[in-house]
Amino acid sequence: MNTAHPASPRAWAAAGTVAALAGLALGHLAAAATEPRSAPLSALSDLVVARSPAGFTRWAIDTFGTADKPLLVAGLAIGLAAVGALAGLAWRRHPGRGVGVFAACAAIGTAAAVTRPGLGAAAAVPSILAAALAALGLVWWDRRGRAATVTGRRGFLWGAAAVAAAAVGASWWAARVGPAAIEADRESLDLPAPDVPAVEPGPVADFDVQGLAPYRTPNRDFYRIDTAITVPRIDVDAWRLRVHGMVDRELTFTFDDLLGRELIERDITLCCVSNRVGGDLVGNARWLGVSLADLLAEAGPDPAADQLVSRSDDGWTAGSPADLVFDGRDAMIALGMNGRPLPVDHGWPARLVVPGLYGYVSATKWLTELELTTFDAYDAYWITRGWSTPRPVKTASRIDTPRSRSTAGTVVVAGVAWAQHRGIAAVELQIDNREWQLCALSDVATTDTWRQWRFEWDAAPGEHRLTVRATDGDGNVQTSEVQGVAPDGATGLHSVTVAVE
Repeated sequence: MNTAHPASPRAWAAAGTVAALAGLALGHLAAAATEPRSAPLSALSDLVVARSPAGFTRWAIDTFGTADKPLLVAGLAIGLAAVGALAGLAWRRHPGRGVGVFAACAAIGTAAAVTRPGLGAAAAVPSILAAALAALGLVWWDRRGRAATVTGRRGFLWGAAAVAAAAVGASWWAARVGPAAIEADRESLDLPAPDVPAVEPGPVADFDVQGLAPYRTPNRDFYRIDTAITVPRIDVDAWRLRVHGMVDRELTFTFDDLLGRELIERDITLCCVSNRVGGDLVGNARWLGVSLADLLAEAGPDPAADQLVSRSDDGWTAGSPADLVFDGRDAMIALGMNGRPLPVDHGWPARLVVPGLYGYVSATKWLTELELTTFDAYDAYWITRGWSTPRPVKTASRIDTPRSRSTAGTVVVAGVAWAQHRGIAAVELQIDNREWQLCALSDVATTDTWRQWRFEWDAAPGEHRLTVRATDGDGNVQTSEVQGVAPDGATGLHSVTVAVE
């Protein structure tokens, strides 16, 4: 049995925590220079997301919304810091036990990394390095602390802090100029002009009301919902798109192959099935890409295939009804967004865009595979977690302004409404549960985009309740029945209470 170190248990717990965090920093540096998804926290987070029960996943989305992934990463970091404290306490009495704790962490991190789709044996390196540095840190603490406890402690803390700071700084550098950096490739691409440009919506597509979402959502403001803890960093020169499954011939396309095809440009609104009534998980953009139907037709699809499964570089899958891909709608493999190459966060170098379907069954980012199959043969990612098989996007409307307060007099009430691939035929506003009143509508070119609406309200002082509803292009009025986002999208009418002074 090892003689107890003169430092207190509290000091050993702190030393273990600092050593673990320094190791994590080094692990993330190693990953940033090679494959960011192999970083210990990223790999562990991906594993938790992949293995979480459907009920827990739904609870996390409902409770935390878009903050769920950052909170998961933060929680795991705190947990690993606590494990470091336990390792320090164990080491104080018996170094072998402390080594065992870090070895177990390395094994778990390694297993999480190498089992992630698209990652191989090299993905184990960051977790192994992290555990090794943490263990070496406690070796240093042990030896220096026995010789001179106070001096040893200070030296250890300064040394560990220096290692962690250097690793964090180097990680930041590597992510921008090292192998993991792809922004330079993306920024250097000049997208070709579309062969089939988008039809312009008309002179009044934007009402230009303060607080109203613009007709076309800027890339920086476009919502992002996906399962990626760390965004895939794809070398466009090595990227390939594989078409296979129930086809006459398997095909593979490079990025240049896609750029050389006929390019179509379309304004299309996308929305997430997790968007709550009145929520902002919806946006409209001008997409540039190639026709999905035309590309698949070259592979000779089997008429019996009723599902198109799309796969992401990180292994995520979506299943779209094949008949909706081939029914004439502007389903596309998008390469550009609002006149620029796809942002990395939104799927660079290629993603799917299918008008009229929620993103969880269509909008695959970082696209690498298209497989024609059947719904009986395969369940995609969210279907295995309790969400519905594909359903059309539900008719929805939202009040953007005012949201809470206003002044008496003429007040412009405005918002957006959407029913992709059916379009919006009318929007009505109700004030204080009185009769519904028609709103003015903006110009649109197709049924695949949202539509702005506005109403001039003679607002009297007091508290007022405003409610909006839309009618789609098929004549169906938006339902007032309240349903949560699961399993196939929220329903209900958006209302706000406005205090008028």
